[in-house]
Amino acid sequence: MGSLFTNRETFKTYFKLTIDECVLIGLNSIILVAIVATFMGAVTTLQTAYNLISPFIPDYVIALVVRDMTVLELAPTIIAVIYAGKVGSSIAGNLGTMRITEQIDALEVMGINPSSYLVLPKVIASLIMYPLLVILAGILSLTGGYLVGTLLGIMSPQDFIYGIRDGFNPYTIQFALIKSFVFAYLISSISSFMGFYTSGGALEVGIASTKAVTTSVIAVLFADYLLAQLLL
Repeated sequence: MGSLFTNRETFKTYFKLTIDECVLIGLNSIILVAIVATFMGAVTTLQTAYNLISPFIPDYVIALVVRDMTVLELAPTIIAVIYAGKVGSSIAGNLGTMRITEQIDALEVMGINPSSYLVLPKVIASLIMYPLLVILAGILSLTGGYLVGTLLGIMSPQDFIYGIRDGFNPYTIQFALIKSFVFAYLISSISSFMGFYTSGGALEVGIASTKAVTTSVIAVLFADYLLAQLLL
């Protein structure tokens, strides 16, 4: 990481590279994140309603549980696993291919810092786009829960809206965004490291992509526990 800030290129160069990475990392992941988040909220609503069958528990509690689960855990963490599988493997594969085809060596011969030129835009783009994906996932997850809860007659629309608003703590949004920034950094940096230092041939590129995903997921889960312990 220290080498990312040595022998840097111009701001204009990084700006263009970062915008390109934002498109690859963020915009190309929207459909997958939207599908996963919507069904995640729908399934959470169904399972919560199935378990809260006591007549002494009001219906709006279902929406309250879905809200807290979505904001605190499902949106930032589950989407991070999906993000690691899609974006992390792509980053490691691209850098690994560049390494074994000696494109990175060519940049070094040209006097360009390859880690700064190739990795820094990916890390910055990830820090920009992943929190936005988490916000989108949270909104769509609650929307999916609302649609399932109301269309299947589990609860009324008024109860769902009341449950989302009841006892809402704004700090949970801040906590989710803090987690999203940490997860974005971990996934992008670990995947870049695995790809950048690939050696061998095409087989090793696949191995590097697999290691990037598994290591990123483990790091995300470990960081999730630490952040919950420190910030909640």
